[in-house]
Amino acid sequence: MALHEKYKQLIDTAKNSGVSNLQVREQDNVLYIDGDAPTGEIKNKLWDVYNQIDPDYRAGDLVLNVNATAAAGSQAKVTTQSSNLNIRKGPGTDQAIIGKAAHNEVVTVVGQANDQWSLIRTDSGQEGYVYNQYLSPV
Repeated sequence: MALHEKYKQLIDTAKNSGVSNLQVREQDNVLYIDGDAPTGEIKNKLWDVYNQIDPDYRAGDLVLNVNATAAAGSQAKVTTQSSNLNIRKGPGTDQAIIGKAAHNEVVTVVGQANDQWSLIRTDSGQEGYVYNQYLSPV
């Protein structure tokens, strides 16, 4: 099955949800979906569709690189013991670490992926998912 067909529902959801600058390309048996989601909720919706197609994101044949362009705006403080907080590509510990948020750093919560994971943005513009247990309202 071609990757475009496998991920058709995800591509259609991105198109129908207003993802701008949408680019879909296949390279070396990996499908890349890039673009800008109008909200964190839309980005989370895309991850939900992805998880339905590939439970637990195990196939390794898709790179979902969609950023949320509008922020919810609430602030939260990173409340790890003393170390930095991992920022991940998607909502789960199996997702790649794409950055770090410093202990006691204040971040912007863009959206909630579920009860355990939030989509955040740092002051430097790094965007990704973090485990809610390590965030406290400011």
